[in-house]
Amino acid sequence: MSISFSQELLISTLAIILLPLMLYLRSSRSKNPSVLPINWPIVGVFPYLIANFHNLHDYLAVVLAGSGHNFRAHGPPGTGLRFFITCEPANVRHIFTTNHANFPKGAEFAAIFDIAGGSFFTTEGEPWRRQRARAQRVLSNPRLLACMTACCRDKVENGLLPVLMHMASTGTTFDLQDLTIRLVLDMTATPLFGVDPGLLSSDMPPMDAAVAMDTVMEVALFRHIVPTSGWKVMRRLNIGPERKLAAAHTVLRGFIEEMMERRKRKEHAGNEGAPSVDILSSYIDDPDYQQNDGLLHATLINYMIAGRDTIGTALTWVFYNLAQNPHVVSFIRHELSPIASQKAATGANNSSTMVIFEPEETKSLVYMRAAIHESLRLHPPVPIERKTAVAHDVMPSGHVVHAGDTLLISLHSMGRMEGVWGKDCREYNPDRWLSEDGKKLRYVPSYKFLSFSSGPRLCLGKDVSFMQMNTIVAAMVWNFDVEVVEGQRVQPKMSCVLQMKNGLMVKLKKREM
Repeated sequence: MSISFSQELLISTLAIILLPLMLYLRSSRSKNPSVLPINWPIVGVFPYLIANFHNLHDYLAVVLAGSGHNFRAHGPPGTGLRFFITCEPANVRHIFTTNHANFPKGAEFAAIFDIAGGSFFTTEGEPWRRQRARAQRVLSNPRLLACMTACCRDKVENGLLPVLMHMASTGTTFDLQDLTIRLVLDMTATPLFGVDPGLLSSDMPPMDAAVAMDTVMEVALFRHIVPTSGWKVMRRLNIGPERKLAAAHTVLRGFIEEMMERRKRKEHAGNEGAPSVDILSSYIDDPDYQQNDGLLHATLINYMIAGRDTIGTALTWVFYNLAQNPHVVSFIRHELSPIASQKAATGANNSSTMVIFEPEETKSLVYMRAAIHESLRLHPPVPIERKTAVAHDVMPSGHVVHAGDTLLISLHSMGRMEGVWGKDCREYNPDRWLSEDGKKLRYVPSYKFLSFSSGPRLCLGKDVSFMQMNTIVAAMVWNFDVEVVEGQRVQPKMSCVLQMKNGLMVKLKKREM
């Protein structure tokens, strides 16, 4: 496809305007990190977003702290970039609950996440209600829940702990983020397809599907802040991030086809021990999905994103925060100690060297849950939510939004606001979640703690997520000491999920008990 002279002229003109301004902004950011963005004539705040894209989440936290939790921004005329950015809990409640009908995800969100197009992740209105009701029935099926619980327990005992034991006994330094993603992708895909991808194993096979999912989320963040027309031109020309994204889509669809084929072969072979129920079986015989492979693939990718991206990302930050706060680890071990002692007394544990905690045993552990909550507050797996205003409205903060405006809700920033969480908001402190007697969790409304969304779109898998995180954290904290390797730079990746850019290199030591 050729570019017309007028298009070339526009690109050249923008480059002439933007390049000097971006160089100035990079210089000013390094000298004065508290500077707030200016809505420049013609270009708006677009240069600021590009200049700070490498550190966008922290940059938004600085800007929101300096602007009273809210600010408006716009891009060049004709780009459709009109943003209202907020981390004010009262506004969040209004957007997600009080007037949620006026703030759908919108057509642009569906375009950004076209890989999941048509699924309940991107749809609105009646199609979304039907799909969500179906997902709720699927995820509340007692047989499926039992399958997911058994899968989690089995993966911890026969996958995670043997690998960790090998790492500890050999003194090997390894990337804990890579390990948790392997674990969680296996735990997500097994009840989804009825077959285990086997990514968490001693030979550590390639994770092409996981890499492709990472690409989807990285390019999605780019699409959020670039004019729609810009990234669509790149997609048409198959250049830049869009070229990588197209390849990632192919890999993900190939992974789904492979898993469905493996499931079919397993059924034909009549293998004993196969899961009695899986999520795919709830969709594969439905005429709406039989006649639309694209919708089936999108729905399956939706489930993969919901499981792998959120829990896998959250666990890495949990272990990082625990390693930096050994006193919190001691409190969790104190809470686990009665369960471990009872297991030892009754001989309930099969392994002489490892203690495995059943999901039901960790369900009522208050302090460990508080430690996980606190990590999610500081490092929400999904750092930004996006909504679109259907009609003119006035926020509780007094700010006016107009029809077609894009609303960006910064969860990452909300956890760092003194006005929301107090002067120690940047400190990792699980005690903030405890009641005065320390025996139960303090209630915090979902519009202040948005990690599992809020309002009608509240996460359906919240209880399953905590079951999995509790089981994994308990096993790791009780059996191993985790040491984060010094000298590495721990920082978020620029993505729609808050993974660590460089992974998390650690060493383990087996605890002697």
